[in-house]
Amino acid sequence: MENWLTLLPAIVAIAVVLWRKEVILALLLSLCSAELLIFIQQGQHLGPSLILTGSIQTIERIIEVTADAGNARILLFSLLVGSLLAYVRYSGGVTATVSFLVNKGIARTARQAGLLTFGISFFTFIESNLSSLTKGISMRGLFDKFTMSRARLAYIIDSTSSPICIIILLNGWGAYVLGLLSSYDLPMPAVSVLLGSIPLNFYALFTLAVVLYTVITGKVYGALRRSEQQMQQHTAPTEIETPASHPSYMLVPLLTLVLSMVAFMLFTGNGNLVQGSGSKSVLYATVLACLVAYSMMLFSRRFQHQELVNIGFKGIAELLPVVTIVLLSMALGTSLKVLGTGAVIASMVDQNIPHFLIPALLFLAGSLMSVTTGTSWGTFAILIPIGIPMVMLLGLPAPLVLAAILSGGIFGDHCSPISDSTAVSSVAAGCDLLEHVKTQLPYALFCGAFALLAFIVTGWIMI
Repeated sequence: MENWLTLLPAIVAIAVVLWRKEVILALLLSLCSAELLIFIQQGQHLGPSLILTGSIQTIERIIEVTADAGNARILLFSLLVGSLLAYVRYSGGVTATVSFLVNKGIARTARQAGLLTFGISFFTFIESNLSSLTKGISMRGLFDKFTMSRARLAYIIDSTSSPICIIILLNGWGAYVLGLLSSYDLPMPAVSVLLGSIPLNFYALFTLAVVLYTVITGKVYGALRRSEQQMQQHTAPTEIETPASHPSYMLVPLLTLVLSMVAFMLFTGNGNLVQGSGSKSVLYATVLACLVAYSMMLFSRRFQHQELVNIGFKGIAELLPVVTIVLLSMALGTSLKVLGTGAVIASMVDQNIPHFLIPALLFLAGSLMSVTTGTSWGTFAILIPIGIPMVMLLGLPAPLVLAAILSGGIFGDHCSPISDSTAVSSVAAGCDLLEHVKTQLPYALFCGAFALLAFIVTGWIMI
């Protein structure tokens, strides 16, 4: 089978999304095409029986994904997020918190609300999903208060979570990349390489700068601007229309979520924060936060047990379509890994090319790989074993090569409609997934273009 055919599933997914505006259909068709290609790759000929077998294997691939403990935790976490959001909404805690922040002068303007959202990222750098969830729960009401669209909130959430996690690095991201680097005999310690990549991680730095610009100036462009205008013309029912109770009904579950996340990271890492399991910790923290929110509402005597159960399941039901997207994205990522799509894309940079262009080409390869597979961590796992040997063989600067790979993975993740972090950000903000992708894409492309130019110039200077 021709190598270029391994790109077909990703092309199918993107084409159907653009044509039909249906993510679930796009993922299903892409997954089916990937499974068919896997059978052809194994030497079987296309025919009616192969189509039937491929369709059955598609179902089995989805089952296989749910059998993985890490994936199951992410899916369960995504469902429980719906319950937590419903509890803080129905309790009146969101409305009360918005009133508290406005009356105390902490967030009296749209700019202050945006800066507060931006600032929360620096306190929730432990895990990107935790960061997105915390900002979504705490800021929804304020954005509604100042008639800022949920698409704008989703953009700020998504474009600050991963970039800050990959820059601060005292988290699972840093531990993961450090683990990938540790098997190589580098000319400098792996920790030094990782720290040296921070000022060279151009996409992450440019993205944070652009988010800060939009927050301070209040200016938005393209599809995001149209979403803002629609929000102002057709204001939909929001959390702040729920009668206010007390800020503690939102703040206590939220603090429980953040603090217990840190505690569970220490627990799962045997006392080492960066060695902790992000998927376990965020699930455990979300369960605990749901129990705290449930208990507070029950003991307030304003809600009965059965009523709270119904509220929790109502919240879960609201997120079922998004959780389905996350599930299918996981299955597609697994199929593409078996098919070898990532390796084919990575091989595009393994050619006779000027050395100073290698960082830029690694950035492009990482971007394409991440946008087609929907995973930045998978991109790191494939490209670091390709890029780091170039450091040793060609004498390239290791921090620059690593920064290009990390930047490409995050950039592609921000552009991908099949990324789980994109889905979590849209869930946290209460924004339609396709609207989030559409409104964030111009900003991601703008920062990506400047990052590519920066890697070319820096490669020419440093190599």
